[in-house]
Amino acid sequence: MIFFVRHGETAANRARLALGRADPPLTDRGRDQAAQLASYLVDSGAARVFSSPLLRARETAAAIAAPLGVAVDVDDRLVEMDYGEWDERSFAEFPPEDLARWRRDATFAPPAGESLIAVGERVASFCTEFVDGPPVIAVSHVSPIKAGVIWAMNADPLLAWRMHLDVASISRIGAPNRQPVLLGFNDTVPLG
Repeated sequence: MIFFVRHGETAANRARLALGRADPPLTDRGRDQAAQLASYLVDSGAARVFSSPLLRARETAAAIAAPLGVAVDVDDRLVEMDYGEWDERSFAEFPPEDLARWRRDATFAPPAGESLIAVGERVASFCTEFVDGPPVIAVSHVSPIKAGVIWAMNADPLLAWRMHLDVASISRIGAPNRQPVLLGFNDTVPLG
């Protein structure tokens, strides 16, 4: 089973900006969310914690890994979608015709960025490697986690636009009968 965890809050997330490869740290609230995720996941049975190479994910992963007594393995396949020239900008700033095309064409990529198809391919590789083994935790970002869910459901990549994923949420995929399935999506842990 894979526990996909979206990192805690950053200032850019709070401002509702497209946040791809820019590398801001967690906010104080994001660090609190990471601590709550760690408390929740300590009994997950996971013996490995993987993380995107971006700081917000690594900070979240470190908080989760500490009570498990394991190191964090950085895996580039978990990195956020590359928004290219659109990184750290509001969706309202994107050219409307490009935004419309992006929502109907999974091969479309923002200028100097990455397509939904490309994200899906790299995340599928991660999922194939770990879904049928012992539980692992993968701390990542909105687009790769949605791609993992889409992979498990063998669904159209454009389904990503019809899914909402909160920061500091947990989504689970597994293969109980050697067939990938979605076990949980966008579960949030209340801050105590």
